[in-house]
Amino acid sequence: MRIIKRLHLFILQSFLPLFAMTFFIVLFIVLMQFLWKYIDDLVGKGLSVGLLGELFFYAAVSMVPMALPLAILLASLMTFGNLGEKFELTAMKASGISLLRVMAPLIILVSGISVGAFFFQNDVLPRAQVKMWTLLFSMRQKSPEVEIPQGVFYDQIPGYSLYVKHKNQDTGLLYGVMIYDIREAGENATILLADSAQLAFTPDNRYLYLHLYYGEQFENLREQGPSDSNVPFRRESFEDKEILIPFDANFNRLNEEGMRKQYVGKNIAQLRESIDSIALRIDSIGDVYAEGLKGDFDVRFGSDESTMRRLKSRKETVKAASLSLDSLLLREEPSRRNMIYESAAMQARNLSQNYEFKSVSFDDEKRVKRRNEIELIKKFTLSVACLIMFFIGAPLGAIIRKGGIGTPLVISVLLFLVYYIIDNTGYKMARDGRWNVEFGIWLSTIVLAPLGIYVTYKAMNDSALFDKDAWMRVFRRFIPEKRVRKVVYKEVTFAEISANVGKWRLHTLREECGAFIRKNGKAQSYTEYFKAGMDLTMLKTISSTLEGTVSYLADSQDKRVIGLLNNFPVIHTSRLISIGGPEWLRIALMYFFPIGIFVWLAGVRRQRKAIEEVTLTDKVAAQVTEAL
Repeated sequence: MRIIKRLHLFILQSFLPLFAMTFFIVLFIVLMQFLWKYIDDLVGKGLSVGLLGELFFYAAVSMVPMALPLAILLASLMTFGNLGEKFELTAMKASGISLLRVMAPLIILVSGISVGAFFFQNDVLPRAQVKMWTLLFSMRQKSPEVEIPQGVFYDQIPGYSLYVKHKNQDTGLLYGVMIYDIREAGENATILLADSAQLAFTPDNRYLYLHLYYGEQFENLREQGPSDSNVPFRRESFEDKEILIPFDANFNRLNEEGMRKQYVGKNIAQLRESIDSIALRIDSIGDVYAEGLKGDFDVRFGSDESTMRRLKSRKETVKAASLSLDSLLLREEPSRRNMIYESAAMQARNLSQNYEFKSVSFDDEKRVKRRNEIELIKKFTLSVACLIMFFIGAPLGAIIRKGGIGTPLVISVLLFLVYYIIDNTGYKMARDGRWNVEFGIWLSTIVLAPLGIYVTYKAMNDSALFDKDAWMRVFRRFIPEKRVRKVVYKEVTFAEISANVGKWRLHTLREECGAFIRKNGKAQSYTEYFKAGMDLTMLKTISSTLEGTVSYLADSQDKRVIGLLNNFPVIHTSRLISIGGPEWLRIALMYFFPIGIFVWLAGVRRQRKAIEEVTLTDKVAAQVTEAL
């Protein structure tokens, strides 16, 4: 027991430093991704280091759900890869300690991390996301720093456009200044020209202060109309002029209350309450729309029994008169007929727009409900993802037995990319209402959980999952290597062959080949391949007869016969020639695109090869028969 405790402590000491290192590295990478995504909203705003640090802190907390599963995957892969590479894992197994026993302390640790991740998702993450998004939206609304370039118009001040020909970097004076006050639309703009100017902010940073020297001001007293030939204007010359331009350069933090009401700022209890209230609202809106439709019908046709009587009487009247709607309309005057058409079209458009508006509002309510349901399920997915990543990473590390940062990093990134793509696909499908919300959000778990179970089972049974030779043996079953027959002439034999027996064997072989060619003379079509397939039993019989005949005739003392025996092919009896299994499975594979196409192409290739080998066998058998 003392050895087991020391072993557990050793495993924990090996895992924890790697986990801490990988977690902060991954967190830094995803934080840099966040920075590059929103860098345009942050630069040029004059934001203080404290504000940026606060934003990055809350962003880092919000990125934990993305960094934690990858860190667990990479750390567990590196830990058991190091143990396998140094043969420490082999020594543990040789001592009678199973892999599951070795993993036991980390299973307990990762389970604790998963429980903590649940509470983190429920309690900490909503507050962090409220802080982060509030800060980010506040920074987006902050006015940029006034940095007027030379030789181009500057339009970052709302309602104004400034042009500066030259700037003195030492004194801050601006030369060749043009200011366009475009707050009034049309041609009623105010234009100021000045030889020089000084730019500053008022003490409260709410106004931009411009001190202009030696210039002129032009202003139209009213906007020019289409029929106006002359418009009164005002022109002013000045030597010294001061103007204030509204420009709030302060950072104004938005109220967090609005963000707390969004789905990102709610815990499980609040999300369930929101989902129930939205569902109740959707049901009530549906009832209101249904009542509206019923009311519209009643207004046009009446209700219940009176409606049926009216429709019946109308039907009988029209039937008695033998008149159609077109004939009734043709009786009206053209102007009256056009009015009827326009009135009907207007009513149809109004009804269509009304129902489209109701549909949009109804879809908005459903979308909000889906977003709350997604956020509720995501409170649990992080914990499950941590466990799955551990049960993938630890067994894989034990199997590949490669430590360090190279191979584990490549495998971890590839696996996490698969996880991220599946998870993001399921999220978008669920968000857009194309898939069920539960299925979409749990899709990554549904796909990766069997992988974790599989690699754990293989690692516990010391399977050569990444053994090159084992995989080559599997591939050879589907793509067999080319084999050449080698029959060597024997100077001395202990058994003498009979020509008649040899001819009888060759005749039997030729009959089997002929029967096969008549039945399977060409490669099968797509549907034939999956429904019936080529007769694999006949092919195996031919192969067995051929090998027995060659084995018998190999004792011949005739060198010509021995040479002809080497011309016999080695018949391959690949499973691709005929797909076995129950009929429902073969039909399902036939409709499973594109896998079915690839299987059929590989099978047709093997069928053609089998036909060629059987045809060649028949030809060589005839030549050997003549030589005997």
